[in-house]
Parts: sequence; structure tokens; C-alpha cells
Amino acid sequence: MIKTYLKTLWRMFKKHVTRLMSLIFMVLVSVGFVSGIGTATDKIDYSLTDYYKAQTVSDYIIKSTDANGFTEEDVNAVKNLFPEATVNTGMSLDISVGEKRSVRYYFLDFDNWTVNVPDIVDGEFKDPSQQVYIETADNVIEKNPVGGAKKVGDAISIDFKEILEKSAEQSGKPLGAGMSAMLSSLEVKNMTVGAVIKSPLLIANDGEPSYNNDIDAVPDTTTGTADMDCLERVIYASKDIIPTQKDLVAFLPDTPLIATGDIYVAVGNRNVFESFSNDYKKLTDGDISKIKQTLENVEVLSLYENYSFKSLNSYSEKVQGIGYILMVAFLLVTALVVLSTMTRLLEEERSQIACLKTLGYSSFGLISKYLLFALIATGIGGGGAYFVALGLAYLICYVFNYSFDMPPISSKIAVVFYIIIFALIVVATLAATAIAGYKMTNERPANLLRPKPPKAGKKVFLEKIPFIWNRLSFKYKSTTRNVFRYKSRFFMTVIAVAFSTALVMAGLALLDMCLFQDFGSPAIMGIAAVIVVFAGLLTAVVIYTLTNINISERNREIATLMVLGYYDREVTGYIYREVYINSIIGIIFGYPVSVLLIALVFKTMGMGTLAGVSWFMWLIAPFIVLLFTTIVTLILRRKIVKIHMNESLKAIE
Repeated sequence: MIKTYLKTLWRMFKKHVTRLMSLIFMVLVSVGFVSGIGTATDKIDYSLTDYYKAQTVSDYIIKSTDANGFTEEDVNAVKNLFPEATVNTGMSLDISVGEKRSVRYYFLDFDNWTVNVPDIVDGEFKDPSQQVYIETADNVIEKNPVGGAKKVGDAISIDFKEILEKSAEQSGKPLGAGMSAMLSSLEVKNMTVGAVIKSPLLIANDGEPSYNNDIDAVPDTTTGTADMDCLERVIYASKDIIPTQKDLVAFLPDTPLIATGDIYVAVGNRNVFESFSNDYKKLTDGDISKIKQTLENVEVLSLYENYSFKSLNSYSEKVQGIGYILMVAFLLVTALVVLSTMTRLLEEERSQIACLKTLGYSSFGLISKYLLFALIATGIGGGGAYFVALGLAYLICYVFNYSFDMPPISSKIAVVFYIIIFALIVVATLAATAIAGYKMTNERPANLLRPKPPKAGKKVFLEKIPFIWNRLSFKYKSTTRNVFRYKSRFFMTVIAVAFSTALVMAGLALLDMCLFQDFGSPAIMGIAAVIVVFAGLLTAVVIYTLTNINISERNREIATLMVLGYYDREVTGYIYREVYINSIIGIIFGYPVSVLLIALVFKTMGMGTLAGVSWFMWLIAPFIVLLFTTIVTLILRRKIVKIHMNESLKAIE
């Protein structure tokens, strides 16, 4: 009995290899796309966390609002407050050179430059007493710095009088007359560019407004735009070259100390960050409160005020939100197509099921064969989908390079989203197969051995409108009746095409938001393009699978037309007309589904409006769906015209 069962199992796989491939590709597209979106989110978060740890990115930048800056006692107080933290000190000053443009100077403790460790793009750290280091143009908004781009070996002059006076004036805290006089007596420092570096704090390609003189202003990390003071050049120099009390005391004993202006703190537990985790938020809130209780006249900038880090994290969350929304749509379409496929497969296996049932096989034993068929298809498709998801995740990370100078992609394996969507697809597939199987196996063997009678033709709504119906030719009357004769297949096709249309429209709406509504970024534009492509592929697989089922169900009908002398184009048109009518009806119902899906996507994104979607986008979506439908019908043409008439017309009984 087991040997017979295995033989029937093998024959079933050989006979229905086309359906097996359809299910594999359906799962491949659905799981690959949705899990790819989620995997990309995890990869971005892991990469951001790895970069944060590798470069010892500062968690807090403590800035003094006092003209005298921080004393050595203040610095020691911070070190005592965070005994396990890495602390560096320095001063940052901005000099305006035009509307919304400035040069920023960082005077840091190079001997202990262990916080915000930069990447060296060119040159090397050699002699901080004679050299300065500049940031790459990618780290600043303007690509053409004042005076032309600087490179390793170029000369740079540092005039402390000009720097401090302008900086003090811009901050609203002018230097006293005595201080200005003393600064005038200092020589201009003539330095050379020793290295070109990339700051780990500044990874947004559209600028970094976070750390300007207006320390109370926090940039909006949700819109993807940096509308604050632009930087034209960033220069790093040793704080040892700053004139201090020791330099000035001989001239004016009561000159206030030009002390540390910034303190950079990197917390000891680097694992707590995890891309802005809840634990990190609690730690940050608590630490900032401690700092303000310990030091007076300070402002604390955390990574939550860092435009680069927070906006990348924000975009990552938006992509994940889109993934969750699209997961529902892809899951529903996949479940419908699987249900339709397995129902038809079981219909073709009626006599086989009847024979095995007569031999004493239980309903579960019979259904398990088809569950295994669905499980193998899902397993192969899901296995391939992992690599599709991984490739898509890397593609999305690459696309993000248009908006960010992305950290190196993390090697950490990201499978959580993949496991979730794959598990849901497996459950949906097995549930659809079980529902169709139990309905079939509950029938009596005698009934199963009889061929299922074809559905009787019924009058359709158009027949009640003689003005239209009487003007239709016979072939269109026949097509109209056939469309509505198989109601379950009709509704499945319409629902599947409606959701496919909505997915295409959601991708187009995102593209429109980036291109014409001035929202989003190149990264979101790339995501939108990916959505359109995969939604189109889903449409193609859906139409192919359902049309293939339609052809298989009607082999005798098509063979009869051939025997009657119909030409190939007339026979294919007989099927194609139904496909296009179902697709057009699905597109029409897809519009209200699109409205709902787009509204959910825009709400998740926190940007864009449904009313703002350009009118022509609503016309492009059906064109894309019909384009994929046309491609599928051309692929299936060979199957229709190659139907064997003799075999198809043989008596079933």
C-alpha cells in the first residue's frame, strides 16, 4: 500500500510540474520581496551600530554656553560622572562666509583622539603642531568650498583674532576690548593640510546641520531635508595651538582663560546603542539629566540630535513600516493563488482520490500528499527567496548611498523578518491546501469517480439590456457568459489583480512623492522603484498561474473549437478576451484598494499626501498591469495552440 502511495505521489509531481513551478515562483517573489525589505532595515540598523562601535562615536557633546568655556575641574567632573566612558575635549567655532554657509573649526585634543575617530581618506596624521585636517566634500553641503577645494599639502592660515571675534559676534557674546587687543598681537598660524578625513558624525550627503552655533535648534529628521546653516569647509586642528592663559598672562593678567568649549563623551557600554534601542533612550535621558545637574550653563547634544544618525535610522524605520504594510497584500494574493492552484489540482485528481479512498486511505492520508506537494513548492521557493531577499537588501543599502555616506554593510546575519514572512506563507499555503483537500475528500468515492459536470451557462446582467446585448457578436456574447460562469475563478482573479494594481500604484505614488512633491530622498525613490518592479512580477505570476489553470480546465472546450475549424488567433482570442476582461475589472477594483494602501504607506512614512499624487500616475499603474498581462498571454499562446485534439476529446468515461 505504501509503495502504491509513493508511486502516485511521484506521478503527481511529474504531471503537475508546471503548477509546482508556478507555486515556487509565487513564493519566491512574495517572500523574496517582503523579507528583502525587512532584511534591508535590519542590515542598515546593524551597520549603523557596528559603525558607532568601530569609530567610538560620541553619545553626548556637551557645549558650554559660558564665554569662558569649561575649566579643567569641569572636565574632571564629567570624567568622574562617567568613569568607564571615553572622553575627549575641544572647541568648535563657526565663521559665516555667506548666506547659510560657514567654515567650522574644531580644535581637539589630538593626543587622546579616541572619540569620533575619523576615517582617513588621504594623507596621514603626522605633526598636529604644524598640520590641520579637513573633511571630505561629501561631508558638507557645498561641493565647492570657499577659495577652492583643499588637498593634502595645501597651505591654510589660521587667524585667531578673526576666528574668535566673528564667532563671538555670531553667538551674541562679543569679546572684551582687552581680549581683542591681545589677540591682535598674536601671529597668524600658517599650517598645511596633513590629511583628508571623514567624520563618523557626518554621514548625510545633503548636509549636517546638527552641530552649528544655534545649539537650541534641532533638525527635522523625518522629512529628509537639512534646512539649516550649510557648511562649506570643516577644519580640524590641535587645541594645543589655541592661545591660552599662559600665552596671554604676560600682556594682561586678568584675561579670561580661553578654555575647553566642547566635551565629547562615549559611554562605556557600546552594546546599549543597538540603533537607538529603548534601553539606549532611557540611558540617554538619565545621563543628560545627570550632566545638567553636575555642570552649569551647558547644552547637551545626544545622537538623537545628530541629523545624520537619526535620519538614517528614521528612514530605516520607514522602510520597515512599508514592509509590514506590503506583507499583508502579498500574503493575501499568495494565499488566493495557492488556493486556486491546489483546488484545480485536486479537481484533476478526483479519480485518483476516489481509488485511494476505496483502498482505505484516510482523509488525512490523502490530503497529506497534496500538503507535501504544497510544502515542497513553498520550501524551494522560500529557500530561493532568502537569496533574493539578501540581494534586495544589499541593493537597498546601495541605493541609500545616494542620500548617505553609508557605513560598511554589516556582516551580521539578518533573518528575523525572513523567518516571519516565510512562516506566514507556509501557514497560508498549507491552510489553503487543507481547506481545498478536506472539501474534496469528504465526498463519496462514487461521486468522485464521476467527472464533475461543467457549470451551466446562465444569463448575465448585460442580457437584460437588449440595446447593448443585441449589438454584441457571438464571440463577445460567449466570452461575457464564460467570464461570469466560473464565479470563484473570476473573483480570485479580480481580487489578485486588484491588490497587484494597488501594489504597483503604491510604488508609483512613492516615486511621485520624491520626484514631484519634494518629499523623501533618492533612497526612498530607489525603494519605490523596487516596489513597482516586484509588484509587476507578482502580477505576471498571478496572471500566468490563473490563466494556466483556465486553459487546463478547458482543454476539451478549446479542442472542440479547433476541430470546428477555428484559426489559432481565434482560439487564443477566445481565452485572452476573458483574461483581459478579468484584468480590467481587477484594475477598476484596484483603485479603491490603491487609495487605502497609499494612505497607509504615506501615514507610515510621515510624509506625502494622497491628494498630491499626480493624475498621470493613476493611468500608468493600469498600463503596467496590462503590460505584464500581455507578456503572460504571449508566453501561454504556445500552450493553447499545441493542445492535442484527439487526447483532449477522448471520452472521460
